[in-house]
Amino acid sequence: MMSSFRSPRRAQSGFSLIEGLVSILIFSLGILALVGLQVNSMQQSNGAKYRSDASMLVNGLIGQMWVTDRTSTTLQTNFNTGGAGYTAWLADVQAALPGSAASAPTVVVSASGLVTVNIYWKAPNEQPSAPAHQYTAIAQVK
Repeated sequence: MMSSFRSPRRAQSGFSLIEGLVSILIFSLGILALVGLQVNSMQQSNGAKYRSDASMLVNGLIGQMWVTDRTSTTLQTNFNTGGAGYTAWLADVQAALPGSAASAPTVVVSASGLVTVNIYWKAPNEQPSAPAHQYTAIAQVK
């Protein structure tokens, strides 16, 4: 006489395979999330480096202004956009910051010795249509 009951072993056959596939799927999603976090971390680290470099370059230019003849005429002649001091500094900016050649930094020295420096850059992995990053410093040189 045949029994209409299935054995417990037959009812569960193939279940281990499904469990294995689900665990591999969950593990894979976790690994992908970790890779995404690592990529984001690297982008943030590079962004911080570029901001730090921009700050260092601007502070170096303002430092050069402080050690020269600080009359407003001399500062305007040498360091306003296009001056000899600006041109030398521009080469350093273009060597240190990616994408800075596309948007040249601006330096404006007012008659009262107020210096405004704007520096721009664009990270290599950014979209061409994305706006450039900007660092601005204002100093009084007398």
